[in-house]
Amino acid sequence: METIVKKSNHGANIRRWREWRNIKQDVLAEQIGVSQATLSGYEKKDKLEQEVLEKIAQALDIPVEAITEMEDGASINIVANTFDNQSSAVNWCPTFNPIDKIVELYDKLLESEKEKVALLQEVLKDKK
Repeated sequence: METIVKKSNHGANIRRWREWRNIKQDVLAEQIGVSQATLSGYEKKDKLEQEVLEKIAQALDIPVEAITEMEDGASINIVANTFDNQSSAVNWCPTFNPIDKIVELYDKLLESEKEKVALLQEVLKDKK
């Protein structure tokens, strides 16, 4: 029987999650109560203590396993659900065409301008 050992780099995974969440190092460092330099050091380590992992996972709103189980080169597809704190996959597909929304907005704006012109024409007629 052959055992496959997953290579998980905690520091690199933390960096990936932090960047994916669009959080700067100094902000995350402040949230977990360490300096930016300390967090930078964490992001360079292969393995971190469980207590540190828990603080960072809580601050990033992800399960600890998202940091410890993600393999090098894996893409991020786990998001912590803020409603019940369960992780779930997210697949966002808009139900509308953004171009249609722009056209709809333009049509409303055009109608509004036509109404303004009609009002101005009435005012000018009354003045003559």
